[in-house]
Amino acid sequence: MATTADDVWRLLGELATAQQETERRFQETDHQFQEMRQFLREQSQEAERRSQAAERRFQATERLMREQSQETDRKIQETAAENRRINRQLSQQIGSLGGKWGLFVENLVAPACETIFLEWGIPVHRVSQRVRQRQNGDSMEIDVLVLNQNHVLAVEVKSTLSVDDVKDFGEKLSHFREFFPEYEQRQLYGAVAGIGIDAGADRYAYRQGLFVLVQSGETMAILNDRQFQPHNW
Repeated sequence: MATTADDVWRLLGELATAQQETERRFQETDHQFQEMRQFLREQSQEAERRSQAAERRFQATERLMREQSQETDRKIQETAAENRRINRQLSQQIGSLGGKWGLFVENLVAPACETIFLEWGIPVHRVSQRVRQRQNGDSMEIDVLVLNQNHVLAVEVKSTLSVDDVKDFGEKLSHFREFFPEYEQRQLYGAVAGIGIDAGADRYAYRQGLFVLVQSGETMAILNDRQFQPHNW
């Protein structure tokens, strides 16, 4: 069948209508795309705003924690300094008390030494306290030194006598003549004295050949039995 002019105009009309519909749909799609792009932009801006707000909160929290840490460190340092000051005071007080207590014990031992060694055939001509001698830059101090023409007796005085104290005193006696060469020709005996005695310290001192002096009432007494043989150092 032949195409008439009306068919052509009808087809052109349909084509124009289709183009208009396509343009309308394109515009709608473009509008939706613009709306979507605006929505995404707003979401991105909101996310950025929230991120910045979170960063500000984080920085504020970090600053607060840093300030608190600095304050805590400051307080710790102040407390440590105060503790050191208190410890120094306590050490000074304890040292002063220990020195006074040690002198008290020595003042108890020294007068007793004038008589208690007579039973052992050791007459006493002189008793001295805190005798110190220097030799080649070193020094040695004897708490109580008992002398006669033939004997020199060194006494180590402790408020509480321990095994370590006895060992240290034995080492001291082994060097006694280096510091006190004037007594080279005399017999050197040793004695340890204590108001209190740790378990085993008295037996250990006995085995080392040392006299052991203990408190007896208001004076001191020799603990060793009559079988004891003092060591001549």
